[in-house]
Amino acid sequence: MTMSSEAWLVFGLGNPGPEYAATRHNIGQMVVAELASRMGISLTRTKLRANVGTGRLPTGSVPGVPGPRVVLATSTGYMNNSGGPLRQVADFYGIDPDHIIAVHDDVDLPFDTIKAKVGGGEGGHNGLRSMTSALGTKDYVRIRAGVARPTGRQDTADYVLRPFAKDERTTLPIFVSDVADAVEMCIIEGLLPVQAKFHARS
Repeated sequence: MTMSSEAWLVFGLGNPGPEYAATRHNIGQMVVAELASRMGISLTRTKLRANVGTGRLPTGSVPGVPGPRVVLATSTGYMNNSGGPLRQVADFYGIDPDHIIAVHDDVDLPFDTIKAKVGGGEGGHNGLRSMTSALGTKDYVRIRAGVARPTGRQDTADYVLRPFAKDERTTLPIFVSDVADAVEMCIIEGLLPVQAKFHARS
């Protein structure tokens, strides 16, 4: 299947199953769920090793005029193997890397912090490393949702697989909504407005 070259693919990183659903590592999937709710669509398990839904963003600027076409996807497999499903979805819908947005957790950013960039390193994030390998390029958009580093001697790998702390859960829905706003802004207005708005609040 080939869509318009203007279509975007938003890929939310995370792990499958209810035991991981509320963990820090799955905030990318939480954001995709929020976007699906806004677009009035659901994600369906496919043969692409991914849950996929398609629709248009509600721009709200011109009544009756549909917004950009968007493919929302999450892997049905584990975070470290995100690249294969991502590549399959991108190829199926004919979406190039410059129209792919990866939404993921970032321990190098404080909780409730949002950063956006194109390319760069993976910072030890195995999901991003898998995506870069599968796409053959680093030049896709990354929307980074800060989950902070663990305190004390807690292992980082264990930390991201744990649910958010009680005080974080209080503001988590607002944070997820803000990250979804950043994704929508990136698609409709571009990367620079996202950086100007969200980096400034960090």
